[in-house]
Amino acid sequence: MGKLDGKIAIVTGAGQGIGRGIARKLAAEGAHVVVADLNETTAKETAAEFGGTARCTDVTSRESVDALAREVVDRFGRIDVLVNNAGWDKASPFVDSDPADWDRVIRINLYGVLTTTKAVLPVMAVQGGGTVVNIASDAGRVGSSGEAVYSAAKGGVIAFTKSIAREMARHHVNANAVCPGPADTALFASLGGDDPRLREALTRAIPFRRLATPEDVAGVVAFFASDEAGYVTGQTVSVSGGLTMS
Repeated sequence: MGKLDGKIAIVTGAGQGIGRGIARKLAAEGAHVVVADLNETTAKETAAEFGGTARCTDVTSRESVDALAREVVDRFGRIDVLVNNAGWDKASPFVDSDPADWDRVIRINLYGVLTTTKAVLPVMAVQGGGTVVNIASDAGRVGSSGEAVYSAAKGGVIAFTKSIAREMARHHVNANAVCPGPADTALFASLGGDDPRLREALTRAIPFRRLATPEDVAGVVAFFASDEAGYVTGQTVSVSGGLTMS
């Protein structure tokens, strides 16, 4: 028996990295996972691992997200868990950054969360319950050099999570945010994490002396997605090996 037996879960950006780790964990706990990703190939690869459902979804498109929600409800009759994980970043000092990149960062990391949540919350309200887990970032809590706009977007995700937690409590819907610290993923590598000096410096700064893995984050998400966290809402938890503490 898994703690998510029978639940229908959507995980965005689940084609790789932390999203794939979350999808695997939720499936292992008994959920049927809808793997939503802009990359249809990686979405199908993830879903094939555990018999999930793959959907090509662009979180920056309301039409794409609304279609995803309709398809899930039409097929399964409900949506119990939404994990907003899709994200993107491009590192540079803010004064050197390109406003076109600001738009993309905010569209994916902030508007993507708003759009997907807007499509799913009415479903959860009608069915009388559900849970939303937003993957934010410690960058949104304490800032991050070279990631000013990403930090702003993730800070917005944290504040948004608290607000919908207040609004949706009457419908027995809870909402919480998970903030990964530096994680050993393809996104981290693209931001300079393949530089051995950067990896070594970060590892030294982390009390547990290692980067996070997708599995580290997935365990916390699975808790929030479960009935065990039914009385927990509006909270922000860092999964950072102690790099940040609150």
